[in-house]
Amino acid sequence: MHIEVSNLNKHFGDFHAVRDVSFTIEKGRLIGLLGPSGGGKTSILRMLAGLESPTSGDIVFHGKKVNELPPQERGIGFVFQNYALFKHMTVYDNIAFGLKVKKQSKDQIRERVMSLVELTGLKGFEHRYPHQLSGGQRQRVAFARALAPEPQLLLLDEPFAAIDAKIRHELRTWLKDMIERLGITSIFVTHDQDEAIEVADEIMIINKGRLEQKGSPWDIYKNPQTQFVASFIGESTIVEDVSKLKGFEDASVWPGTKALIRPEYIEVGKRSEFRIASATEPGRVKHIHFRGSEWMVEVTVGDTTLITYRSLEKEVLQPGDEVSVLVHRAYLFNDNDSWIMENKLKEDPMPIHI
Repeated sequence: MHIEVSNLNKHFGDFHAVRDVSFTIEKGRLIGLLGPSGGGKTSILRMLAGLESPTSGDIVFHGKKVNELPPQERGIGFVFQNYALFKHMTVYDNIAFGLKVKKQSKDQIRERVMSLVELTGLKGFEHRYPHQLSGGQRQRVAFARALAPEPQLLLLDEPFAAIDAKIRHELRTWLKDMIERLGITSIFVTHDQDEAIEVADEIMIINKGRLEQKGSPWDIYKNPQTQFVASFIGESTIVEDVSKLKGFEDASVWPGTKALIRPEYIEVGKRSEFRIASATEPGRVKHIHFRGSEWMVEVTVGDTTLITYRSLEKEVLQPGDEVSVLVHRAYLFNDNDSWIMENKLKEDPMPIHI
């Protein structure tokens, strides 16, 4: 399903929940609606589903305006955060529910249900009840039930929120693979950055009811278009006066400009480790934190504390160690603009790894 949304607004009394949002979604894409709680993500999803009516603006599916179309006529499957399974029904009957409502024959229903049981990895669980399943299995049943009527659009509201971390990671991979195989247009709401980056083809970042940016996870991470996006995606440090850092003195020509510096923009280590030693400046290790695959290092440079990562293969630094610090680049922003500034003392840029 191809989707076009134009100038969408939603008011709840005096509260302006969604503010003039416009976007298009190509058929077969998996889109993540990402942003802080209360930002308007679920309101957008519910308007697409027909569970809420827009205050103004248009929602168009395949060239047809659907603002007044009831949910059951929009060709949508909806997966809720809390599964919303029928407790008194077996896995088979939960999946078959929408097909029975459409009055399909028993043979058609059985063929479709068993196909989805196989697809979702639930074979052997058809006659169990929800209370006899794990959280991950219950969510798979919810997916299968939503897919049973063969919707053109799948909407998922924080589908992994009620599942423990290990199963959540497995379900992310499973969901992405399943949707790619089915080719169904899908939109899921999440406030988990890792989830959006790992699963989505494109991310739409929603904040205070506005669409801040839409693009691939890599594009959004590499080229944030607003201060909010730059600070929301990934870890970072805000530096009030970046011109104090070596190689960034030229930033002083823009009074009031601040900098956002991501961990991967920074290197820290012994002076002998640096090929471009002239671009480094002295720092002191404040704290180190073991992160499993690497060390997270807090280092002070003058009166500024920066955060970066260090490989486990390198010499382990200790709090209080005197080190050299190289800031490769910074994301600068002020009230009117934002841009990336490279360290002018460097000979070549450092690649950014997401």
